[in-house]
Amino acid sequence: MDIGARSGPARRTDGAEALSSGSSEDHSGYLVGLTVLGVALLAEGSSLVRALVQVSGHAREAGHGMVAELRAGDDPTLRTVLAEDSTACLGVVFALLGMWLHMVTGEVAYEATASFLIGALLVYVAYRLAKESRGRLIGEAIDPAQRRELRRFLEAQPEIDTVTGLLTMRLGNDSTLVAARVDLVPGHDSEEVEEVLVRVKTAMAEIWPYADQIFLDVTEASARDRAKARADRQAPDERVAAVEKEDRGT
Repeated sequence: MDIGARSGPARRTDGAEALSSGSSEDHSGYLVGLTVLGVALLAEGSSLVRALVQVSGHAREAGHGMVAELRAGDDPTLRTVLAEDSTACLGVVFALLGMWLHMVTGEVAYEATASFLIGALLVYVAYRLAKESRGRLIGEAIDPAQRRELRRFLEAQPEIDTVTGLLTMRLGNDSTLVAARVDLVPGHDSEEVEEVLVRVKTAMAEIWPYADQIFLDVTEASARDRAKARADRQAPDERVAAVEKEDRGT
């Protein structure tokens, strides 16, 4: 994606040079430029619409809104394409407005300002994409809603008394590590404990195929562990509620 090449000024220094020159320019050829930018907007817009349709389809399958899907989506390629297409369309709009205002008013500052806005937009989008990629590279936790589902599943097992700890880490687009410390109800011997752990891990892998690395550690929960478990249970609920509220607002 090279907005600079497709949307107005072709060099990075055009905005500064236009502001410093302060001279009028020949408007011949601007109609051709506007036509080229219009075609570029149609092309980028069609690609953006296709990306939005795909995100919307994934959101419907997951049962939440598009904003939540963009946050929780496992495919970084789709988010990158959506960000690039959105940036390209907005950059072309800036270039169109700057060029049109320059033609109408004769003020070169409009086109120069559009050039600066495009540059700022590219920096912002690059920062956001780099920030999200960094989270993937260092092993971010899964979505709060998915983490809440995992905890509720473990707590619903009749053999599990308390989930004292639950850690998750993405290892890739289709791979996630899940590590939980659980306190079993009394009365199970070693063989029964092993059977319970195998059954629970097998069920988790069937329900959540992306959880391909599951570790369950049996521990004896203290009063402090139980208090921490209650706090850990409440935190994802609050985060999920905040995300759902923001999603409804958009």
